[in-house]
Amino acid sequence: MASYTVVHEKAKCFYDCYERKAELQHQTHYCPGCGHGIVHKLLAQAIDELGIQDRTVLISPVGCSVFAYYYFDVGNIQVAHGRAPAVATAVKRSRPGSIVIEYQGDGDLAAIGTAEIVHAANRGEPITVIFVNNGIYGMTGGQMAPTTPLGKKSTTSPYGRSALNEGYPLHVCELLNSLEAPVFIERVSLGNNKQIMNAARVLRKAVENQVKGLGFSFVEVLSPCPTIWKMNPIEAQTFVREEMAATFGVANYRDRTKQALARPEAPPPPALEDLPRILGLSNGQPIDEFPTTPTRELDLRIKVAGFGGQGVLMLGEVLAEAGLESGYEVSWLPSYGPEMRSGTSNCHVRLSNHAIDSPLVSSPNVLLALNEPSLRKFLPSLETGGVVLYNGPVVPDDCARADVRVVAKPFTQMADEMGASKVGNIIMLGALLEATSLLDEEQVTGALRRLVKSDRWFDLDVVALERGRAEVRKSGESLAPAGEDYLWGV
Repeated sequence: MASYTVVHEKAKCFYDCYERKAELQHQTHYCPGCGHGIVHKLLAQAIDELGIQDRTVLISPVGCSVFAYYYFDVGNIQVAHGRAPAVATAVKRSRPGSIVIEYQGDGDLAAIGTAEIVHAANRGEPITVIFVNNGIYGMTGGQMAPTTPLGKKSTTSPYGRSALNEGYPLHVCELLNSLEAPVFIERVSLGNNKQIMNAARVLRKAVENQVKGLGFSFVEVLSPCPTIWKMNPIEAQTFVREEMAATFGVANYRDRTKQALARPEAPPPPALEDLPRILGLSNGQPIDEFPTTPTRELDLRIKVAGFGGQGVLMLGEVLAEAGLESGYEVSWLPSYGPEMRSGTSNCHVRLSNHAIDSPLVSSPNVLLALNEPSLRKFLPSLETGGVVLYNGPVVPDDCARADVRVVAKPFTQMADEMGASKVGNIIMLGALLEATSLLDEEQVTGALRRLVKSDRWFDLDVVALERGRAEVRKSGESLAPAGEDYLWGV
């Protein structure tokens, strides 16, 4: 029997079968003549040759590049549009032994992701970036990209790209080459077989730089997109070789790999017990004086809402800080409109004995409504048995609910009587604490001391806290049923 030698085969770091593609699992998503398939092949060869499959993490964002994880049998992370450099930075810093490769298109990296890539390069993050530039938005229907050459028509430049109207094509290699930190920057092309062979060499070097522990490496690949440019594959390759290359010079822009030194290892992370001191959460107390377990069972889902300028976010922060010092798991998530002052704002606060699965509060059991629009908006979502504190003398008749407990008082008016209208939120907080005994006053005043930098305003807040307590004591309103443990206990 004749013997034979396999001289060409599918890269080992590709999946044997592309199972995520329901139909035609031996084929890819890419159009005939698309450059993505070629770049995939060249990158896979580099990964195999360097023996780094088990260490590689591939970051693929929105666009045609999003399909990369269908084919590469490596660590894969899909990210939001333009955010690959931020995620790659996080992965590389948290797992410095990994080989982190970004795979981005021009509509992603050079448009919404411009700031991300510039700052990652400026920091010299030790990652490898592959930038596939086909001069057009491929996945979303052929809109003009930041890299579309002058004169070329697209769905958003039907008369052809004009320097006066749409601006000039963005030259990313040249832009990054103005920065100090990058180690390697090169633009290659897939215009013919010779250029493809050169692209293979350059891609391998860019990945190998990371294996050697060097800094930021960037490869831009001029790539054909036959379908969107309405060309056949041969015409598309000619377009890349002639027209794209005329706009974007194929060249090495920087190679400091011979003189670059391996980046030093990052310092070890701080000890867990030191984090409260480092983050300024200890309030001057030794760490071992903090409670190791909360004093009571709680599962609070609090929505604080009102106009911008009423101290909505501040009220939520105080609750979260006080809960943290009391030993609870906490989260605080702000949400506000662009108006800020006089616009609407709200925040989500959670306090629990157990790990918090999400900071979002969609069904609160406590609603702190600093104005009537917020009361009307969020009261329907308050769960049965929940608590409402409302900034008004009475709850409007059409907002009354018999299945929740309510304290309604003109907290802003009380603040005006104190000569400090801004402390209405703290008066409401005092009323909440007196009516429910949720948190100890010591933790609340400690939180205020950390968050309020002015001694004058801190003193006013302490008085406001007591004013709110006094109002509830005077009216005898309690939101905790007598003889029962608190209703929100787990």
